[in-house]
Amino acid sequence: MKIAIIGVTGRAGSRIAAEALRRGHSVTGFVRSPEKADVPEGVTVHKTDATQPEQLTPCLRGHDAVISAATFQVLKAAPLLQAVKASGVKRLLVVGGAASLEVAPGTLLLDSPTFPDAYKVEAVPGKQFLDDLRSETELDWTFLSPPAMFTPGERTGKFRVGQDQLLSDDSGQSRISMEDYAVAMLDELEHPQHVRQRFTVAY
Repeated sequence: MKIAIIGVTGRAGSRIAAEALRRGHSVTGFVRSPEKADVPEGVTVHKTDATQPEQLTPCLRGHDAVISAATFQVLKAAPLLQAVKASGVKRLLVVGGAASLEVAPGTLLLDSPTFPDAYKVEAVPGKQFLDDLRSETELDWTFLSPPAMFTPGERTGKFRVGQDQLLSDDSGQSRISMEDYAVAMLDELEHPQHVRQRFTVAY
C-alpha cells in the first residue's frame, strides 16, 4: 500500500513508519520542516502544513490510506477530515490517546480525580477529536487509543485488543510499547476490524 503519515517524525509516527516499511509498504511522511526531519530510511518526506487543507489535500492524493500521528493540540479533526475527503482517500487511521478510555462504566480516564492537569492540554482536544470522528460517516476511519503507559520499547507482536475500556494487566499496569502499538496499527490497516470505531491495545 501507499501510506501517508502525518506526524512521521514523532515517537509514535516514526515507529509506525518503520513497521509499515518492514511489511513492504510505501511510506510518505509530511512535515513542516523537511530539513529537520529524522525519519526511518525509506520514508519519502514532503513539506506541508497539515493544518491547512489546501496544502494537504494534493499531497494525499494517490495514497491508499492516511495515518495521523500528529498531536491533538496542533491538528484538529475538521481540517484533517476536509483534506482527506477532498483527496479521495477513504481510509484514515488516527493515533489516539488513553484519556478518552473508560476506567469504569460511564467514567473516562480524563475525568478521574487522579488524572494530571498537565496532560489535559493534549487529552481534552484528543477526546474532542474522537467525538468529531464519531459523527463522520463518509470516511472509513479508525481511532487507536494506547493504554496509560505508552513508551518506546520492544517489538513482541503480542498484546490484547479492547474497545472503549482502559486495559490493565494482572499487576494493574496499563502499558504497551510504541513498537507493538505500531504492529497493532498496521494489523488494522491490512486487515480492518474496527472501521468507524475506536479500539485499544495493551499487554
